[in-house]
Amino acid sequence: MQAANLRRGYILGLSAYIIWGLFPLYFKAIANVPAVEIIIHRVLWSALFGALLLMVWKHPGWWRELRENPRRLAILALSGTLIAANWLTYVWSVNNGRMLEASLGYYINPLVNVLLGMLILGERLRRMQWIAVGLAAVGVAQQVWQVGSLPWVSLVLALTFGFYGLIRKQAPVKALPGLVVETWMLVPIALAWLLLNPTASSAQAEFWTTSEAWWLVAAGPVTLVPLVCFNAAARHLPYTTLGFLQYLAPTLVLLQAVLLFDEHLSSSTLVAFIFIWAGLAVYSVDAWFSLRRRS
Repeated sequence: MQAANLRRGYILGLSAYIIWGLFPLYFKAIANVPAVEIIIHRVLWSALFGALLLMVWKHPGWWRELRENPRRLAILALSGTLIAANWLTYVWSVNNGRMLEASLGYYINPLVNVLLGMLILGERLRRMQWIAVGLAAVGVAQQVWQVGSLPWVSLVLALTFGFYGLIRKQAPVKALPGLVVETWMLVPIALAWLLLNPTASSAQAEFWTTSEAWWLVAAGPVTLVPLVCFNAAARHLPYTTLGFLQYLAPTLVLLQAVLLFDEHLSSSTLVAFIFIWAGLAVYSVDAWFSLRRRS
């Protein structure tokens, strides 16, 4: 792989994960808007800006393929519902002082993917993968024991995103057309919500004279820009490299939670993180050795 392509891939990949990692700053800027309403506008503006972007960034034949495979449309409807649930949980956690749990969820996600591959796709786990999953399970169990309840935000985020990826594999549609179709299939629900909630902030004419209105409109580009960067990075970088870069986003969320927004990192939560990090370290080493063997 050419050095120039690798450099471009690293810049694009880092850009994608840094933007995703800084999402809390964006959602904090519109914290006065309820999480459900933020997601409604994220769907609407992502659908609009995504359609406009598809006119510029061509993906020849994507719509014909979908028309000829209506099953893929049904799959995208389901994956769109999952990603909306993931977005809603994430926004709610950021604006309700649960960013540490959100960070933990995205650290768990790669190990959840491995587990789903075993349980649903019948994949066999290697010994080090079993150890990695076991360490993550100990971390979650420790949280349950110390806090007395499941870290549900972490688990919902990890599971919705894990199942989202699993389901999207059943509909091999490129990232941007896939997201556009997913969001457009949610548009009727979003519009119905606005019609049924005439007292919502964004349903008031005066709301659109405030700065928060522009922040809501920005939900479209904010959603699409890192996706475009990631999609481009995937063409220039080995997938395992992208896998390592993905830890950057939850790390940035963790640092913001503790350093900017004064969330308390208790000793029990830190122990859970340590177990998850240990599991990720084992998982990463196993992925690296596996790649070397295949090479």
